[in-house]
Amino acid sequence: MSHLRHTFYSLLLLLLIPASVRPQDTVKKVQPPEEKKVKSKTNSVARELKDSFEKNDQQRIARNYEALAETFIKKEDYAKAEEYLKKAILYTKSDQTEDLARLRRSIAKVQENQKKFGPAVTNYKKAAATTDNKLLEQMNSNDFKRLENAGNPQAQESYSRSNISLADKSANKEEAADAYIQNAELNVRTNNAVGAIESYEKAITYSKDRPDEVIKIKNEIAKVYTSGKQFDKAIEIHGKLLDDARKNKDSDNEIRQLSLLSNVYFKNSQSEKAVDLLKEAYQIAAKNGRTNDAKASLSKLLEYYKSVGNNQESLALYEGFFKNFDALVRADSSLVDAKTFQVTEERIRQLEKEKGLKDELIAKKNTFNYFLIGSMLLLLLFVGLIAKALYSIKIKNKEIALQSLRREMNPHFIFNSLNSVNQFISQNNELEANKYLSSYSVLMRNMMENSNKDFVSLSNEIEQLTKYLDLEHLRFPDQFTYNIIVDDEIDAEQSLIPNMIIQPHLENAIWHGLRYIESKGFLTLSFTLEQRKIIVRIEDNGIGLERSAALKTANQKIHQSRGITNTKERIALLNDLYKKEIAFSIAEKTPPETGTVVTITFPLTHKI
Repeated sequence: MSHLRHTFYSLLLLLLIPASVRPQDTVKKVQPPEEKKVKSKTNSVARELKDSFEKNDQQRIARNYEALAETFIKKEDYAKAEEYLKKAILYTKSDQTEDLARLRRSIAKVQENQKKFGPAVTNYKKAAATTDNKLLEQMNSNDFKRLENAGNPQAQESYSRSNISLADKSANKEEAADAYIQNAELNVRTNNAVGAIESYEKAITYSKDRPDEVIKIKNEIAKVYTSGKQFDKAIEIHGKLLDDARKNKDSDNEIRQLSLLSNVYFKNSQSEKAVDLLKEAYQIAAKNGRTNDAKASLSKLLEYYKSVGNNQESLALYEGFFKNFDALVRADSSLVDAKTFQVTEERIRQLEKEKGLKDELIAKKNTFNYFLIGSMLLLLLFVGLIAKALYSIKIKNKEIALQSLRREMNPHFIFNSLNSVNQFISQNNELEANKYLSSYSVLMRNMMENSNKDFVSLSNEIEQLTKYLDLEHLRFPDQFTYNIIVDDEIDAEQSLIPNMIIQPHLENAIWHGLRYIESKGFLTLSFTLEQRKIIVRIEDNGIGLERSAALKTANQKIHQSRGITNTKERIALLNDLYKKEIAFSIAEKTPPETGTVVTITFPLTHKI
């Protein structure tokens, strides 16, 4: 019968607690003293997070994830805190370097609390590489070096003390407290109880504005005293904390201190006092609807009674717990809070998925838009290249046309020149023939040298025209005289004019006007400057346009018409290619005067 009862109680304990804890072992952690506030804060932040997702405010999402992680850090649920801190990083922009560094450091800390030292080292390194704050960079560097030197406590302590100094300089009390706690934990591992307590007490001085943190640190100090069998000091610390909790009506911390104090009494072989404290903790937990705390106290009591073989007391405790279980659960607001958070968290996960899908759709849409824009740009570039190529071809064609027109020699000039040479030879006037040929060859060579130029200097053009008029005067010495006038305000060396645009009109004046008059005629070529324009006037007193047209043969009419057409076409091409405003006109003099006046206007252009 006794064996059956023992088996029954063992099964009961398995149902009530996830793992057995003997009374002399370390007490399982219960909820911190500010749990109600923390849970309320957790649900509040969760609702804020849900709202930020619904409004798709990425910056708020990151902030709320970080705030939610902080509530879990206070509850010492580091795995959950790590999960939310990592999500906060996902929603933090890459240019927010200080925010990223802070989050990386927080992740490293919670990973270190979970003994995940490898990932913690990685995140400390990333935090050091991300921040622009030299003090924080050095603190993160110290932390990852501290973890990398796990087998060297002295090196670890030197990095920890370096962080203490850096935190003091930055006036960051929380970092200073953490550094002192790290140093205390190192001292605990090396069995340096005095150093550990000194560091914990220093941490308390930096945590005065965080009462819950002070309580946690004092509990750690009591644990150090307990490990050193200084039970009186441990009992004194827990006793004071218990009194404070009762004064402040802080039932959560009261239950926790009763449980921790019972653990000290168990280790000090004062089981009766320990049992009384656990019963008191159980009653307070049941009265305040603290299901988990009641379960924890009951589990320890059952484990103790099992160890001493008091099955009757165990059964009585179980029956009392089972009898009041429904009422206890109904009164436990933490279960409602947990359920509320669970529902909110599920909604957050759903919103995360929706946001992920929405972002994916936006990304695909943006990719398509970028592809479309890129295609349009490529098409526009292709069209632009085609247009440029066509424009270049058009310009090249115009240049070729201009060059062709410029090189188009007046066949009458060549033919008449050769006739003049033949005439000089038939008259046995060898000297004049040689002189003419010599001048003609120089003129032709210069014309050929300049044939590929669209513009030449005015001085060069005047020199060519002078040579041409000299040749014509040599052939018709009794028919005309000529005069070339250049305005003193014109710099003939620097001013540019179109090449071979004047000569055809001098030739027309001589061959179709002056050659047919009975008296000796005159030909005037003048260059004047008016309003930054060079005005070229070719004036003769020949027979005029009307009589000249009546005397011409069909071939001569075609030649003169082609000469004028050539000029107009060349002027049009020059205006188009070089954006000039060249003008051309030809008019007959008003009777009783005879002759023609050709006017060509060039904008003043200088050599570059």
